Amino acid sequence: MADSETAFREPLETAARLALSFLAQLDRAPVAPTASLEQLRNRLVKPLTDRGIPPAQVIGELGSDVDGGILGSAGGRFFGWVIGGSLPAALAADWLTSVWDQNAGLYACGPAAAVVEEVAGEWLKEILCLPATASFALVTGCQMAHTTCLAAARHAVLRDRGWDVQRRGLFSAPLIRLISSSERHGTFERAIRLLGIGLDQITYLPAGEDGRLRADALEQALRTDPDAPTIVLLQAGDVNIGAYDSFANLIPIAKRYSAWVHVDGAFGLWASACPRLRHLTAGIESADSWATDGHKWLNVPYDCGYAFVADPDAHRAALTYRAPYLTHDTQARDQMDWTPEWSRRARGFATYAALRQLGRDGIADLVDRCCRYAHSLVTRIGSLPGAEMLWEPVINQGLVRFLDPGLGASPADHDRRTDEVIAAILASGEAFFGGTTWRGQRAMRVSVCNWQTSDADVNRTVNAVAELMSRVPQPSALK
Repeated sequence: MADSETAFREPLETAARLALSFLAQLDRAPVAPTASLEQLRNRLVKPLTDRGIPPAQVIGELGSDVDGGILGSAGGRFFGWVIGGSLPAALAADWLTSVWDQNAGLYACGPAAAVVEEVAGEWLKEILCLPATASFALVTGCQMAHTTCLAAARHAVLRDRGWDVQRRGLFSAPLIRLISSSERHGTFERAIRLLGIGLDQITYLPAGEDGRLRADALEQALRTDPDAPTIVLLQAGDVNIGAYDSFANLIPIAKRYSAWVHVDGAFGLWASACPRLRHLTAGIESADSWATDGHKWLNVPYDCGYAFVADPDAHRAALTYRAPYLTHDTQARDQMDWTPEWSRRARGFATYAALRQLGRDGIADLVDRCCRYAHSLVTRIGSLPGAEMLWEPVINQGLVRFLDPGLGASPADHDRRTDEVIAAILASGEAFFGGTTWRGQRAMRVSVCNWQTSDADVNRTVNAVAELMSRVPQPSALK
Protein backbone atom coordinates (compact mmCIF):
# COMPACT_ATOMS: atom_id res chain seq x y z
CA MET A 1 0.00 0.00 0.00
CA ALA A 2 1.35 3.45 -0.96
CA ASP A 3 2.52 5.81 1.78
CA SER A 4 0.35 8.83 2.60
CA GLU A 5 2.41 11.36 0.65
CA THR A 6 2.41 9.21 -2.47
CA ALA A 7 -1.31 8.49 -2.18
CA PHE A 8 -2.26 12.15 -1.88
CA ARG A 9 0.30 13.90 -4.06
CA GLU A 10 -1.12 13.22 -7.53
CA PRO A 11 -4.81 13.95 -6.79
CA LEU A 12 -3.91 17.09 -4.83
CA GLU A 13 -1.59 18.33 -7.57
CA THR A 14 -4.35 17.66 -10.12
CA ALA A 15 -6.82 19.61 -7.97
CA ALA A 16 -4.36 22.50 -7.56
CA ARG A 17 -3.79 22.66 -11.30
CA LEU A 18 -7.52 22.70 -12.01
CA ALA A 19 -8.12 25.32 -9.30
CA LEU A 20 -5.45 27.71 -10.57
CA SER A 21 -6.68 27.29 -14.14
CA PHE A 22 -10.25 28.11 -13.05
CA LEU A 23 -9.16 31.22 -11.16
CA ALA A 24 -6.96 32.41 -14.01
CA GLN A 25 -9.81 32.35 -16.54
CA LEU A 26 -12.51 33.88 -14.33
CA ASP A 27 -12.15 37.27 -15.98
CA ARG A 28 -12.52 35.78 -19.47
CA ALA A 29 -15.11 33.06 -18.91
CA PRO A 30 -18.88 33.58 -19.02
CA VAL A 31 -20.27 34.41 -15.59
CA ALA A 32 -23.48 32.43 -16.06
CA PRO A 33 -23.36 28.65 -16.58
CA THR A 34 -23.18 27.53 -20.21
CA ALA A 35 -23.90 23.81 -19.82
CA SER A 36 -27.50 22.60 -19.82
CA LEU A 37 -29.00 20.29 -17.23
CA GLU A 38 -29.09 17.53 -19.86
CA GLN A 39 -25.41 18.03 -20.71
CA LEU A 40 -24.35 17.92 -17.07
CA ARG A 41 -26.36 14.78 -16.40
CA ASN A 42 -24.96 13.10 -19.51
CA ARG A 43 -21.44 13.74 -18.29
CA LEU A 44 -21.85 13.13 -14.57
CA VAL A 45 -24.32 10.25 -14.44
CA LYS A 46 -21.95 7.31 -14.74
CA PRO A 47 -22.18 3.69 -13.61
CA LEU A 48 -20.61 3.13 -10.20
CA THR A 49 -17.81 0.63 -10.77
CA ASP A 50 -17.02 -2.35 -8.57
CA ARG A 51 -13.28 -1.78 -8.34
CA GLY A 52 -13.04 1.99 -8.18
CA ILE A 53 -10.87 4.44 -10.12
CA PRO A 54 -7.47 6.01 -9.33
CA PRO A 55 -8.01 9.26 -7.35
CA ALA A 56 -6.14 11.54 -9.77
CA GLN A 57 -8.29 10.23 -12.61
CA VAL A 58 -11.44 10.87 -10.57
CA ILE A 59 -10.42 14.48 -9.97
CA GLY A 60 -9.33 15.07 -13.56
CA GLU A 61 -12.59 13.72 -14.97
CA LEU A 62 -14.63 15.66 -12.41
CA GLY A 63 -12.94 18.88 -13.52
CA SER A 64 -13.82 18.12 -17.15
CA ASP A 65 -17.34 16.91 -16.53
CA VAL A 66 -18.48 20.00 -14.62
CA ASP A 67 -17.18 22.37 -17.29
CA GLY A 68 -19.84 24.97 -18.05
CA GLY A 69 -21.79 24.12 -14.93
CA ILE A 70 -19.85 26.24 -12.45
CA LEU A 71 -21.34 29.66 -11.74
CA GLY A 72 -18.76 32.45 -11.99
CA SER A 73 -19.69 33.79 -8.55
CA ALA A 74 -16.04 33.73 -7.50
CA GLY A 75 -15.26 36.57 -9.94
CA GLY A 76 -15.75 40.31 -10.08
CA ARG A 77 -18.73 40.47 -12.48
CA PHE A 78 -21.16 38.46 -10.41
CA PHE A 79 -23.90 40.75 -9.06
CA GLY A 80 -26.66 38.26 -8.27
CA TRP A 81 -28.20 37.52 -4.88
CA VAL A 82 -25.62 38.44 -2.19
CA ILE A 83 -22.74 36.09 -2.86
CA GLY A 84 -19.11 36.95 -2.15
CA GLY A 85 -15.97 35.34 -3.47
CA SER A 86 -13.04 33.87 -1.59
CA LEU A 87 -10.03 35.85 -0.42
CA PRO A 88 -6.70 34.15 -1.20
CA ALA A 89 -5.80 33.58 2.45
CA ALA A 90 -9.30 32.31 3.25
CA LEU A 91 -9.30 29.91 0.31
CA ALA A 92 -5.87 28.56 1.19
CA ALA A 93 -6.87 28.14 4.84
CA ASP A 94 -10.00 26.31 3.72
CA TRP A 95 -7.85 23.87 1.73
CA LEU A 96 -5.81 23.23 4.85
CA THR A 97 -9.02 22.81 6.84
CA SER A 98 -9.90 19.86 4.62
CA VAL A 99 -6.38 18.44 4.88
CA TRP A 100 -6.31 18.73 8.67
CA ASP A 101 -9.85 17.27 8.85
CA GLN A 102 -10.58 18.33 12.41
CA ASN A 103 -13.95 17.69 14.03
CA ALA A 104 -14.41 21.17 15.50
CA GLY A 105 -17.01 20.26 18.08
CA LEU A 106 -14.74 19.96 21.10
CA TYR A 107 -11.36 21.37 22.08
CA ALA A 108 -10.25 17.76 22.60
CA CYS A 109 -11.02 16.89 18.95
CA GLY A 110 -9.01 19.80 17.53
CA PRO A 111 -7.23 22.09 19.99
CA ALA A 112 -5.92 24.54 17.36
CA ALA A 113 -9.32 24.71 15.67
CA ALA A 114 -10.96 25.61 18.98
CA VAL A 115 -8.48 28.36 19.81
CA VAL A 116 -8.57 29.83 16.29
CA GLU A 117 -12.38 29.98 16.46
CA GLU A 118 -12.20 31.61 19.88
CA VAL A 119 -9.87 34.31 18.56
CA ALA A 120 -11.89 34.86 15.39
CA GLY A 121 -15.09 35.33 17.40
CA GLU A 122 -13.50 38.01 19.54
CA TRP A 123 -12.15 39.81 16.47
CA LEU A 124 -15.56 39.70 14.79
CA LYS A 125 -17.29 41.30 17.78
CA GLU A 126 -14.73 44.09 17.75
CA ILE A 127 -15.02 44.71 14.00
CA LEU A 128 -18.82 44.62 14.02
CA CYS A 129 -19.03 46.88 17.10
CA LEU A 130 -20.91 44.31 19.18
CA PRO A 131 -20.67 43.92 22.96
CA ALA A 132 -17.42 42.27 24.07
CA THR A 133 -19.41 40.17 26.55
CA ALA A 134 -21.63 38.60 23.88
CA SER A 135 -21.27 34.91 23.11
CA PHE A 136 -20.85 33.73 19.53
CA ALA A 137 -21.07 30.74 17.24
CA LEU A 138 -19.63 29.95 13.82
CA VAL A 139 -22.31 28.13 11.84
CA THR A 140 -23.11 27.21 8.23
CA GLY A 141 -24.72 30.50 7.27
CA CYS A 142 -27.24 33.12 8.31
CA GLN A 143 -30.03 30.51 8.26
CA MET A 144 -28.41 28.61 11.13
CA ALA A 145 -27.27 31.85 12.76
CA HIS A 146 -30.95 32.84 13.00
CA THR A 147 -31.80 29.40 14.36
CA THR A 148 -29.04 29.64 16.96
CA CYS A 149 -29.99 33.14 18.09
CA LEU A 150 -33.72 32.42 18.14
CA ALA A 151 -33.16 29.20 20.10
CA ALA A 152 -31.47 31.37 22.73
CA ALA A 153 -34.34 33.87 22.47
CA ARG A 154 -36.95 31.13 22.87
CA HIS A 155 -35.15 29.89 25.99
CA ALA A 156 -34.83 33.37 27.50
CA VAL A 157 -38.36 34.69 26.96
CA LEU A 158 -39.88 31.49 28.36
CA ARG A 159 -37.35 31.25 31.18
CA ASP A 160 -38.37 34.74 32.28
CA ARG A 161 -41.93 33.45 32.59
CA GLY A 162 -40.97 30.38 34.61
CA TRP A 163 -40.98 27.87 31.76
CA ASP A 164 -37.99 25.57 31.02
CA VAL A 165 -38.38 24.89 27.31
CA GLN A 166 -35.33 22.62 27.20
CA ARG A 167 -37.04 20.11 29.52
CA ARG A 168 -40.73 20.77 29.05
CA GLY A 169 -40.81 21.63 25.35
CA LEU A 170 -43.43 23.89 23.81
CA PHE A 171 -46.55 21.88 24.66
CA SER A 172 -48.62 24.01 27.05
CA ALA A 173 -45.90 26.68 27.09
CA PRO A 174 -46.89 30.35 26.89
CA LEU A 175 -47.28 31.32 23.24
CA ILE A 176 -44.30 33.27 21.92
CA ARG A 177 -45.24 36.28 19.84
CA LEU A 178 -42.95 37.39 17.01
CA ILE A 179 -43.06 40.83 15.41
CA SER A 180 -41.36 41.49 12.09
CA SER A 181 -41.35 43.96 9.25
CA SER A 182 -42.97 42.94 5.98
CA GLU A 183 -39.46 43.16 4.50
CA ARG A 184 -38.11 40.16 6.45
CA HIS A 185 -35.98 37.47 4.78
CA GLY A 186 -37.23 33.91 4.41
CA THR A 187 -34.44 32.49 6.55
CA PHE A 188 -36.14 34.04 9.59
CA GLU A 189 -39.35 32.16 8.84
CA ARG A 190 -37.53 28.88 8.28
CA ALA A 191 -35.82 29.26 11.66
CA ILE A 192 -39.21 29.81 13.32
CA ARG A 193 -40.51 26.63 11.69
CA LEU A 194 -37.47 24.63 12.76
CA LEU A 195 -37.83 25.82 16.34
CA GLY A 196 -41.48 24.79 16.53
CA ILE A 197 -42.76 28.28 17.31
CA GLY A 198 -44.96 28.44 14.23
CA LEU A 199 -45.51 30.96 11.46
CA ASP A 200 -48.96 31.84 12.81
CA GLN A 201 -47.28 33.50 15.79
CA ILE A 202 -45.66 36.15 13.56
CA THR A 203 -47.19 39.61 13.24
CA TYR A 204 -45.99 41.40 10.09
CA LEU A 205 -45.91 45.17 10.25
CA PRO A 206 -45.83 47.22 7.03
CA ALA A 207 -42.61 49.03 6.31
CA GLY A 208 -42.57 52.70 5.35
CA GLU A 209 -41.68 54.03 1.92
CA ASP A 210 -38.04 53.96 3.00
CA GLY A 211 -38.27 50.23 3.73
CA ARG A 212 -37.91 50.72 7.50
CA LEU A 213 -40.17 49.54 10.30
CA ARG A 214 -42.12 52.46 11.76
CA ALA A 215 -41.76 53.20 15.48
CA ASP A 216 -45.47 53.89 15.94
CA ALA A 217 -46.41 50.59 14.31
CA LEU A 218 -44.06 48.67 16.61
CA GLU A 219 -45.33 50.47 19.70
CA GLN A 220 -48.94 49.75 18.77
CA ALA A 221 -48.27 46.07 18.11
CA LEU A 222 -46.44 45.60 21.41
CA ARG A 223 -49.18 47.40 23.32
CA THR A 224 -51.86 44.94 22.15
CA ASP A 225 -50.48 42.25 24.47
CA PRO A 226 -47.82 43.84 26.68
CA ASP A 227 -47.20 40.75 28.82
CA ALA A 228 -46.71 38.21 26.03
CA PRO A 229 -43.24 36.66 25.62
CA THR A 230 -42.08 38.51 22.52
CA ILE A 231 -39.28 38.44 19.96
CA VAL A 232 -38.85 41.42 17.62
CA LEU A 233 -36.94 41.02 14.36
CA LEU A 234 -35.16 44.08 12.95
CA GLN A 235 -33.36 44.43 9.62
CA ALA A 236 -29.80 45.57 9.02
CA GLY A 237 -29.88 45.75 5.24
CA ASP A 238 -32.94 44.14 3.64
CA VAL A 239 -32.43 41.95 0.60
CA ASN A 240 -33.95 44.26 -2.05
CA ILE A 241 -32.91 47.81 -1.17
CA GLY A 242 -30.52 47.38 1.76
CA ALA A 243 -32.76 49.36 4.15
CA TYR A 244 -31.81 49.61 7.83
CA ASP A 245 -34.34 49.84 10.60
CA SER A 246 -33.77 52.65 13.09
CA PHE A 247 -32.19 50.67 15.91
CA ALA A 248 -31.70 53.69 18.16
CA ASN A 249 -35.46 54.34 18.09
CA LEU A 250 -36.91 50.83 17.87
CA ILE A 251 -34.81 48.85 20.34
CA PRO A 252 -35.72 51.04 23.36
CA ILE A 253 -39.41 50.63 22.47
CA ALA A 254 -39.05 46.84 22.38
CA LYS A 255 -37.12 46.83 25.66
CA ARG A 256 -39.93 48.70 27.44
CA TYR A 257 -42.07 45.65 26.78
CA SER A 258 -39.30 43.19 27.76
CA ALA A 259 -39.07 41.91 24.19
CA TRP A 260 -36.00 40.13 22.84
CA VAL A 261 -34.61 42.01 19.83
CA HIS A 262 -32.93 39.97 17.10
CA VAL A 263 -31.15 41.64 14.17
CA ASP A 264 -30.98 40.08 10.71
CA GLY A 265 -27.70 41.47 9.41
CA ALA A 266 -26.85 38.79 6.84
CA PHE A 267 -24.73 41.28 4.90
CA GLY A 268 -25.77 44.67 6.28
CA LEU A 269 -24.19 44.18 9.70
CA TRP A 270 -20.82 44.70 7.99
CA ALA A 271 -21.62 48.41 7.62
CA SER A 272 -20.44 48.63 11.23
CA ALA A 273 -16.93 47.81 9.99
CA CYS A 274 -16.82 50.85 7.69
CA PRO A 275 -16.50 54.34 9.26
CA ARG A 276 -18.34 55.97 6.35
CA LEU A 277 -21.37 53.68 6.80
CA ARG A 278 -21.33 53.02 10.53
CA HIS A 279 -24.14 55.52 11.16
CA LEU A 280 -26.52 53.00 9.54
CA THR A 281 -26.10 50.63 12.47
CA ALA A 282 -26.22 53.23 15.26
CA GLY A 283 -27.78 51.72 18.37
CA ILE A 284 -27.55 48.15 17.10
CA GLU A 285 -25.32 47.10 20.00
CA SER A 286 -28.36 47.30 22.32
CA ALA A 287 -30.08 44.35 20.65
CA ASP A 288 -30.12 40.85 22.17
CA SER A 289 -28.80 38.85 19.23
CA TRP A 290 -27.33 39.37 15.78
CA ALA A 291 -26.90 37.12 12.73
CA THR A 292 -24.61 37.65 9.76
CA ASP A 293 -22.66 35.77 7.11
CA GLY A 294 -18.95 35.32 6.50
CA HIS A 295 -19.39 33.97 2.98
CA LYS A 296 -20.95 37.23 1.91
CA TRP A 297 -19.00 40.40 2.68
CA LEU A 298 -16.03 38.85 4.46
CA ASN A 299 -15.43 36.72 1.35
CA VAL A 300 -14.63 33.41 3.00
CA PRO A 301 -15.55 30.15 1.22
CA TYR A 302 -18.95 28.58 1.73
CA ASP A 303 -20.26 27.72 4.20
CA CYS A 304 -19.84 30.23 7.02
CA GLY A 305 -22.18 32.31 9.18
CA TYR A 306 -21.91 34.00 12.57
CA ALA A 307 -24.35 34.19 15.47
CA PHE A 308 -23.90 36.55 18.42
CA VAL A 309 -25.96 36.57 21.62
CA ALA A 310 -25.89 39.21 24.36
CA ASP A 311 -27.07 36.68 26.99
CA PRO A 312 -24.44 33.88 27.01
CA ASP A 313 -26.37 31.93 29.63
CA ALA A 314 -29.43 31.69 27.37
CA HIS A 315 -27.25 30.86 24.37
CA ARG A 316 -25.45 28.04 26.13
CA ALA A 317 -28.55 26.66 27.82
CA ALA A 318 -30.32 26.36 24.46
CA LEU A 319 -27.57 24.28 22.83
CA THR A 320 -25.11 22.67 25.23
CA TYR A 321 -24.96 18.93 25.83
CA ARG A 322 -22.96 16.56 28.00
CA ALA A 323 -22.30 12.84 27.68
CA PRO A 324 -19.97 10.51 29.64
CA TYR A 325 -17.87 9.56 26.62
CA LEU A 326 -17.15 13.17 25.61
CA THR A 327 -14.00 14.92 26.79
CA HIS A 328 -14.82 18.44 27.93
CA ASP A 329 -12.19 20.99 28.86
CA THR A 330 -12.62 23.25 31.86
CA GLN A 331 -10.39 26.01 30.47
CA ALA A 332 -10.87 25.91 26.71
CA ARG A 333 -14.01 26.77 24.71
CA ASP A 334 -15.90 23.70 23.48
CA GLN A 335 -17.66 24.83 20.31
CA MET A 336 -20.60 22.43 20.65
CA ASP A 337 -21.78 24.40 23.69
CA TRP A 338 -22.69 27.25 21.33
CA THR A 339 -23.54 25.69 17.96
CA PRO A 340 -26.45 23.54 16.74
CA GLU A 341 -24.00 21.11 15.15
CA TRP A 342 -22.15 18.32 16.93
CA SER A 343 -19.68 17.11 14.31
CA ARG A 344 -18.72 20.19 12.34
CA ARG A 345 -16.17 21.64 9.96
CA ALA A 346 -13.43 23.84 11.43
CA ARG A 347 -14.61 26.90 9.51
CA GLY A 348 -12.80 29.16 11.96
CA PHE A 349 -9.53 28.70 10.07
CA ALA A 350 -10.82 30.49 6.94
CA THR A 351 -12.40 33.28 9.00
CA TYR A 352 -9.19 33.76 10.97
CA ALA A 353 -7.14 33.91 7.76
CA ALA A 354 -9.51 36.38 6.07
CA LEU A 355 -9.49 38.73 9.05
CA ARG A 356 -5.70 38.65 9.23
CA GLN A 357 -5.30 39.22 5.48
CA LEU A 358 -7.58 42.25 5.45
CA GLY A 359 -7.16 43.80 8.88
CA ARG A 360 -9.57 46.51 10.05
CA ASP A 361 -8.69 48.91 7.25
CA GLY A 362 -8.96 46.22 4.58
CA ILE A 363 -12.42 45.17 5.73
CA ALA A 364 -13.60 48.78 5.78
CA ASP A 365 -12.20 49.33 2.29
CA LEU A 366 -13.83 46.15 0.95
CA VAL A 367 -17.25 47.19 2.24
CA ASP A 368 -16.84 50.75 0.99
CA ARG A 369 -15.69 49.71 -2.50
CA CYS A 370 -18.60 47.30 -2.95
CA CYS A 371 -21.04 50.07 -2.05
CA ARG A 372 -19.43 52.52 -4.48
CA TYR A 373 -19.51 49.95 -7.28
CA ALA A 374 -23.15 49.13 -6.61
CA HIS A 375 -24.03 52.82 -6.75
CA SER A 376 -22.18 53.22 -10.02
CA LEU A 377 -23.84 50.19 -11.61
CA VAL A 378 -27.35 51.17 -10.57
CA THR A 379 -27.14 54.85 -11.46
CA ARG A 380 -25.37 54.30 -14.77
CA ILE A 381 -27.53 51.40 -15.96
CA GLY A 382 -30.62 53.20 -14.66
CA SER A 383 -29.78 56.24 -16.77
CA LEU A 384 -29.54 54.28 -20.04
CA PRO A 385 -32.36 54.89 -22.56
CA GLY A 386 -35.13 52.40 -21.83
CA ALA A 387 -34.10 51.83 -18.21
CA GLU A 388 -34.99 53.44 -14.91
CA MET A 389 -33.51 53.32 -11.46
CA LEU A 390 -36.04 52.08 -8.91
CA TRP A 391 -33.80 52.34 -5.85
CA GLU A 392 -30.52 54.18 -5.48
CA PRO A 393 -28.20 52.08 -3.31
CA VAL A 394 -27.73 53.01 0.33
CA ILE A 395 -25.12 50.27 0.64
CA ASN A 396 -24.44 47.51 -1.91
CA GLN A 397 -28.01 46.78 -3.08
CA GLY A 398 -30.05 48.59 -5.70
CA LEU A 399 -32.83 48.07 -8.23
CA VAL A 400 -33.16 48.81 -11.95
CA ARG A 401 -36.15 48.30 -14.24
CA PHE A 402 -36.27 48.04 -18.05
CA LEU A 403 -39.16 49.65 -19.93
CA ASP A 404 -41.03 48.38 -22.96
CA PRO A 405 -40.97 51.29 -25.48
CA GLY A 406 -44.21 50.25 -27.16
CA LEU A 407 -47.05 52.74 -27.38
CA GLY A 408 -49.38 52.16 -24.44
CA ALA A 409 -47.09 49.56 -22.85
CA SER A 410 -48.58 48.18 -19.66
CA PRO A 411 -46.88 47.37 -16.34
CA ALA A 412 -46.95 43.72 -17.43
CA ASP A 413 -45.05 44.70 -20.59
CA HIS A 414 -42.41 46.44 -18.49
CA ASP A 415 -42.16 43.37 -16.27
CA ARG A 416 -41.67 41.18 -19.33
CA ARG A 417 -39.08 43.54 -20.78
CA THR A 418 -37.17 43.54 -17.49
CA ASP A 419 -36.99 39.76 -17.40
CA GLU A 420 -35.98 39.64 -21.07
CA VAL A 421 -33.06 42.00 -20.53
CA ILE A 422 -31.89 40.09 -17.45
CA ALA A 423 -32.02 36.86 -19.46
CA ALA A 424 -30.03 38.46 -22.28
CA ILE A 425 -27.34 39.65 -19.87
CA LEU A 426 -27.00 36.16 -18.43
CA ALA A 427 -26.89 34.59 -21.89
CA SER A 428 -24.12 36.98 -22.93
CA GLY A 429 -21.89 35.77 -20.11
CA GLU A 430 -20.71 39.33 -19.47
CA ALA A 431 -22.26 39.63 -16.01
CA PHE A 432 -24.77 38.00 -13.70
CA PHE A 433 -27.79 39.76 -12.17
CA GLY A 434 -30.89 38.34 -10.53
CA GLY A 435 -34.49 39.44 -10.78
CA THR A 436 -36.98 40.24 -8.04
CA THR A 437 -40.51 41.52 -7.56
CA TRP A 438 -40.50 44.68 -5.48
CA ARG A 439 -43.63 46.61 -4.63
CA GLY A 440 -45.54 44.79 -7.32
CA GLN A 441 -43.11 45.27 -10.21
CA ARG A 442 -40.30 43.23 -11.68
CA ALA A 443 -36.80 44.62 -11.23
CA MET A 444 -33.17 43.65 -11.67
CA ARG A 445 -31.35 43.38 -8.34
CA VAL A 446 -27.81 44.70 -8.27
CA SER A 447 -25.73 43.27 -5.45
CA VAL A 448 -21.97 43.82 -5.17
CA CYS A 449 -20.19 41.68 -2.61
CA ASN A 450 -16.94 40.44 -4.16
CA TRP A 451 -13.46 41.63 -3.23
CA GLN A 452 -12.35 41.25 -6.86
CA THR A 453 -14.90 43.63 -8.40
CA SER A 454 -13.12 46.59 -9.97
CA ASP A 455 -13.81 49.79 -11.91
CA ALA A 456 -13.00 47.82 -15.06
CA ASP A 457 -15.67 45.25 -14.19
CA VAL A 458 -18.24 48.01 -13.66
CA ASN A 459 -17.39 49.75 -16.93
CA ARG A 460 -17.43 46.49 -18.86
CA THR A 461 -20.81 45.55 -17.39
CA VAL A 462 -22.47 48.91 -18.08
CA ASN A 463 -21.23 48.88 -21.68
CA ALA A 464 -22.43 45.31 -22.15
CA VAL A 465 -25.91 46.11 -20.80
CA ALA A 466 -26.18 49.17 -23.05
CA GLU A 467 -25.31 47.10 -26.12
CA LEU A 468 -27.63 44.24 -25.16
CA MET A 469 -30.59 46.54 -24.61
CA SER A 470 -30.32 47.70 -28.21
CA ARG A 471 -30.43 44.09 -29.41
CA VAL A 472 -33.10 42.52 -27.19
CA PRO A 473 -36.32 42.08 -29.24
CA GLN A 474 -39.10 44.49 -28.35
CA PRO A 475 -42.29 42.80 -29.54
CA SER A 476 -44.73 45.30 -28.05
CA ALA A 477 -43.00 48.16 -29.90
CA LEU A 478 -44.98 47.03 -32.96
CA LYS A 479 -48.38 47.29 -31.27
